[in-house]
Order: sequence, then structure tokens, then C-alpha cells
Amino acid sequence: MLDGLFAAGGDRWSPDGSAWWDGFYADRDRPVPFFRAGPDESLVDWTARGLLPVGGRALDVGCGPGRDTRWLAEQGWAVDGVDLSAQAIGWAREHAASAPPDVAARLHLVAGDVFAQPVPADGYDLVHDSGCFHHLPPHRRISYLALLARALRPGGAFALTCFAAGRMGSEAPDASFYATGSLEGGLAYSEADLRRIFADLDVVEIRPMRPQPRDGDQFGEDFLLVALFRRPF
Repeated sequence: MLDGLFAAGGDRWSPDGSAWWDGFYADRDRPVPFFRAGPDESLVDWTARGLLPVGGRALDVGCGPGRDTRWLAEQGWAVDGVDLSAQAIGWAREHAASAPPDVAARLHLVAGDVFAQPVPADGYDLVHDSGCFHHLPPHRRISYLALLARALRPGGAFALTCFAAGRMGSEAPDASFYATGSLEGGLAYSEADLRRIFADLDVVEIRPMRPQPRDGDQFGEDFLLVALFRRPF
């Protein structure tokens, strides 16, 4: 019922939103910051500092062209990358095809609704999301938390990159989105918001993303917030 309050053009989180995202990813030359290659600087930083393990099984939620998905596979992770957009997954598969055979073998890329995808019986060691969560309407946080509950193993890590309050995204009250039928391009979150929403997880670190050179080998923009959580045993 709540899904139905949003106009078709604002529905970008469910299978019906795949056409919008296909159009978004169709022009690969458009000046979109995360279209460039290179992983989130936070993933690299947390791995280098030993806050993330090296290897295991990972789920990349809303993986887009697969830049983080491939990087995780290069670090030894077996990664399931899921995105609504077939265009995005096609791009990610091209990246995977150019990877060394051992890396490509660790990549499994799926076009579809991540909330409807089967989860391995023993779950994931890492759930990663760079840019999906902030495109969900408030009531879909319930679906998101349910996904984490069934997908993330005890002791597993949850890594998130989202719009930062005061930098990008809408800070309107949750109820207002249902009145207008629009997410206004995405929702902004503060550290306090993330601590509240993911209160059942242990906080490892929440900080602003560190800006990176546009021609560098990592992705980083100062309008984003990054967070690393761990599921208690």
C-alpha cells in the first residue's frame, strides 16, 4: 500500500524501477562520479586497517557497474553483486570479463530485486552497499533490516555509503515523502540517524567519506557518509 503512494517516476527501488535505472546507466559517458573505476576509499581503508577481513562471502547491494564488486573479488572475496538494472549488470559483467580468471570466478552478478534474492544458508561475511540505501523510502527500511537479519552472519560486517545530511539528499520529514510521492532524489542521513536505524548492530566507524582525485584509483566524494557495522555474535 505504501509503495503505491509513490508516482511511477519515483519508484526506483522495486523491480518497476529498473527501466529508470537502465536509462541512467545507458550513457556511460555522463559525468556521474561513481561511473569511474575504483573502489570506495572506505573499503580500501577498512581493509588496510584490519577492520574488514580479507576473503569470505560478500553481498554487494545495488552494485551498479561493479567497481566495488570486482575490487572485493580481487581481495579474495566471493561476491554476489545484485542490481535492479540489467544495463548496470551488463557493464559489471564486462568488468568481470577483463579480470584475471581467478577473480572472475569469484564474481556472481545478478540483475534483479535484492530483497527477493535467495540468501545462502550460512549467510554472508560482508554485506556492502554503496548508494542503494539512500534511494529507499522510509518504510522500506524494514525490508532492508530484514535482509540484513537473514543475510549477515553473526560477526559479519555491514559497510554502507550514503548521502550525508547537510551535504546532499533530502532532509525532509519521513511523512512528507508520502504526501508528495517523491523521494526528492534520495534521502540524507546523519551519524545519529544511522546509529538509530541500525541499532541492533555494533558500530565500528562512521565518518565522512574522504574526497579522492577524479583521476585517482579510488572513489571518494565529500557529500557521502560511510559507516561500518558488525553483527554481534
